[in-house]
Amino acid sequence: MASACIGLIGAASLFTLLGTEQKDVPAPAKTPIEEAKTFQLEPGFKIQLVAAEPMVQAPVVVTFDEDGRLWVVEMRGFMPTIDGEGEDKPVGRISVLEDTNGDGTMDRSTVFLDNLIMPRAIAPVKGGALVAANNSLWLAEDKDGNLKAESKLLLDSTYARNGLPEHTDNGLLRNSDNWYYNAKSRLRYRLADGKWLRDSTEFRGQWGMTHDDEGRLYYNYNWSQLHGDLVPPNYLSRNKNHTPTTGIDHGFTLDRRVYPIRPNPAVNRGYIPGTLDASGRLLEFTAACSPTVLRGGVFPQEYRGNVFVCEPSGNLIKRNVVEKNGFMVSARDPHPGKEFLASTDERFRPVALTVGPDGVLYVADMYRGLIQHGAYVTPYLREQTLARKLMQPVNRGRIWRIVPTDWKPSKPKKRSTASTAELVALLSHPDGWQRDMAQRLLVERRDAQSIPLVRELALNGTNALGRFHALWTLEGLNAGSSEVLFTLLAEQNSLLSATALRLLEPFAQQSPAVRTRLQQVILSQWDKVTPEQALQMALSAYVLEPNAAQQLLAGLAERYCSFPLMRDAVMSSLYNREYVFLTSLLKSPQWQAQHPDKEILLEMLTTAVVKKHDVKEMSALLNLLDVDRASFGWHRKVILTALSIQGKNRRLKPLPLAEAPALFSRTDWEPQQKTRLQTVSALFEWPGHAAQAANVQQSLLNEEQQQQFALGRQHYLTTCAGCHGSDGAGLSRFGPPLIESSWVLGDEKRLALIVLHGMEGPVEVAGKQYDVPDILPVMPSHSTMDDGAITAILMYIRNEWGNNAGPVSKGLVGKTRHTSQGRVVPWTAQELNRYLANTK
Repeated sequence: MASACIGLIGAASLFTLLGTEQKDVPAPAKTPIEEAKTFQLEPGFKIQLVAAEPMVQAPVVVTFDEDGRLWVVEMRGFMPTIDGEGEDKPVGRISVLEDTNGDGTMDRSTVFLDNLIMPRAIAPVKGGALVAANNSLWLAEDKDGNLKAESKLLLDSTYARNGLPEHTDNGLLRNSDNWYYNAKSRLRYRLADGKWLRDSTEFRGQWGMTHDDEGRLYYNYNWSQLHGDLVPPNYLSRNKNHTPTTGIDHGFTLDRRVYPIRPNPAVNRGYIPGTLDASGRLLEFTAACSPTVLRGGVFPQEYRGNVFVCEPSGNLIKRNVVEKNGFMVSARDPHPGKEFLASTDERFRPVALTVGPDGVLYVADMYRGLIQHGAYVTPYLREQTLARKLMQPVNRGRIWRIVPTDWKPSKPKKRSTASTAELVALLSHPDGWQRDMAQRLLVERRDAQSIPLVRELALNGTNALGRFHALWTLEGLNAGSSEVLFTLLAEQNSLLSATALRLLEPFAQQSPAVRTRLQQVILSQWDKVTPEQALQMALSAYVLEPNAAQQLLAGLAERYCSFPLMRDAVMSSLYNREYVFLTSLLKSPQWQAQHPDKEILLEMLTTAVVKKHDVKEMSALLNLLDVDRASFGWHRKVILTALSIQGKNRRLKPLPLAEAPALFSRTDWEPQQKTRLQTVSALFEWPGHAAQAANVQQSLLNEEQQQQFALGRQHYLTTCAGCHGSDGAGLSRFGPPLIESSWVLGDEKRLALIVLHGMEGPVEVAGKQYDVPDILPVMPSHSTMDDGAITAILMYIRNEWGNNAGPVSKGLVGKTRHTSQGRVVPWTAQELNRYLANTK
């Protein structure tokens, strides 16, 4: 594809199209002093040089230790040539930089660890550091305190499965729960009783990770700048019978627009129309990395909680203002059209951010022309890089610091020598870096004398965040107390009470008395709490007695059923108890009136029962359906729909029945019900009936595609059914029908473009014109969803409700996302059709 496009639009002709601003072919390397003059920074701030080559080269990660020393991961082996020759050489290193006189400039460098192959991440720990390099995780130990590692212990040889630097596990972020998390990974680690433990967790992000004051994880992907978790780790993945569609990897903003202040011709897909604007400037993120939350510090108050994201391809850093509404989180650009930091130097490559103990923002500038790994260098980018002499030099690198204009540097304080009492006091520091570091040091010291001090802070502190950190410090010291936690459970502060409930879970699992007391408290309060507290109750309900959990979850499901996140939270606490909960809802007075959100939850429950694959429960579901037509209400229609969707899943082993269920031989079913029942029969075998594909209505999808189809139903219910209805028939004043719609059954690329970018204005569907006020004016973009989820949705809607358009082409969504790069507003029908006609 790349070569074909370049044949149409070569580099030279692209320059002509983009105007004279890009004809300045050379892009010579600048000295740090020269580069400093190229920055455009938000008013009220200034940028200062902290370190530069030769002290630091090719920095890709920066972080501070307890004594204010700056640790730098130097990926000096990255792309030495246009073909990546020499990347396998052990030339990477970890350096520790120090400002010995407090003037704000690093004046001493110590190589902590040398001879590394493509080092990727670091986390200073007691006695050394965790280091990710050559696809493995190591504990590098500094036994004499000279900042040089004397030994290197292999902790995990399978830390990363992909050797490509753009897709290798990274992060090593220590969160408030005392676990170290990684981007591009399903692994986390923690130190317990002197041993490093490895645990599985949800997959997150691509390059870099951060957390906010409440321990919420943030990350991103090169094409989508800000994702994160709405719930604590490992809750939504507990129920193996349910696939959650929200809560983890939630897109916090649809905004992908960037605003460079110089042309950016040397981007990998610069030849694709829409990647660059008429002046050659990048239109949207292509290399988003290293999201970083500013948690206090010396910035003005309105910057607290903001998330900064690097875009090295556009030579800029974006600022996002985070807004919270109950248990939901969103983000926005406070100044569209102008970035927090941008440069006219094409070699300014901000690839990592960190906040220092001084509360200011530090930037790792890889400072080089080519930042694309060789595995992904297109012919276009290769031509750009060589023609414009961007390949060399590759041995540069700078560390910058962004500070308020009136800020003055000072010599960093040594927290390693702070007393236990001083560290406990630091748990309430207004700066998040200081709180995190105090918690880490207290947990690592394991000083028994700290426990009563931390417990007193948790109970009676005046700072809610300090008390929050005190609770997790006690957890890290294995010094938690159910009495302390029950006291905090009554706190009005949602963060404290939710954290106390979360930490009470292991106590309730181990002690029947604690469990009884906990469920009494929860059942008396659940309808009076905040949404944040209610969400944690749903997540924690699994530790209660089954009857108490069912009562709680039924109440929460009724009150918050319109929130997909709460539905997934309820499901997470129902592992292997879905059938009992389902039948209880069918009898509940609150669940008799039909509502689309209730339909979705009932369908999720039915799907979970199928995945549990228990013959007694499945037979019971069939018995529920075997009623006369007058009694076959909306509940049973939903159950039948869910069963039929799973009946197309050829990977499910048929369940054996002693005899044929009566409902399959009845002749009074409506045509659609009869068709669905025929599909459901594929879930079972009985004498004279073999569950074969021939028993299911002919489908154009193979086994793998049927899996995507079933997953697509779950994503559809969460993402699309609110406007188009769970049955695809559309909803008045919301969305048009998807059944027999040419927009659904026609060009699959056109459909992918609509889902990716949204659609607005009038549209004709099945001969009917839809426009304001018939429906809402805009279908939203779903560009934060990954390619797999969007593909599953397309697979589903093109092959359900009588639609039979067949499979979606493999790789369609990814290719469409790339070729429509730069599209940041919804399509109109005319514009979309015109775009497709011009790109064929």
